[in-house]
Amino acid sequence: MVETFVQSTDDVVQFLTAQHNLIKDMFDDVFSASGDDARQRAFVDLRQLLAVHETAEEMIVHPRARSELDRGDEIVDARLSEERDAKSQLQGLEKLDVGSEEFTDALRQLQQSVVEHADREEAEEFSLLQREIDADDLKRLASAVRAAEAIAPTRPHPGVESAKANVMAGPFASMLDRARDAIESALR
Repeated sequence: MVETFVQSTDDVVQFLTAQHNLIKDMFDDVFSASGDDARQRAFVDLRQLLAVHETAEEMIVHPRARSELDRGDEIVDARLSEERDAKSQLQGLEKLDVGSEEFTDALRQLQQSVVEHADREEAEEFSLLQREIDADDLKRLASAVRAAEAIAPTRPHPGVESAKANVMAGPFASMLDRARDAIESALR
């Protein structure tokens, strides 16, 4: 499993923004991989980080944004729609040969979607949360995000974008995903 901790910070916004930057770099790692095996490993690392990152946002950050921000529902609903689309794209990529042109084209489309989503999230949600929530709450949210990531599914599950859906389906999906990851890793 890829390491999701990117820097020592007590601020959930700084933590998640640093993960956004790591995700952007990881796309480049997939594109620049020297062969299909290296590309597959880089893609698996990217897929895992995207999955745990989005799950933690859906469970911890988005519900707080809904309750704290003016237009919180509107902001979060837009981000959840983007996340659902990205999960579907990511799920489709899992079925493609990493050495194919089709994979490269689909990965470029996902990269564009993810980068645009991250930029909107930072501008429309994170910056407002940082202004509205005090430092102690930002610290508690960072701890909660780390805990959620530690138990989150490692593969995309389109349609599971709410905190409630993640609580209900997440543990089972996580167990299955992590078992699949262990088996696939052992077979390489």
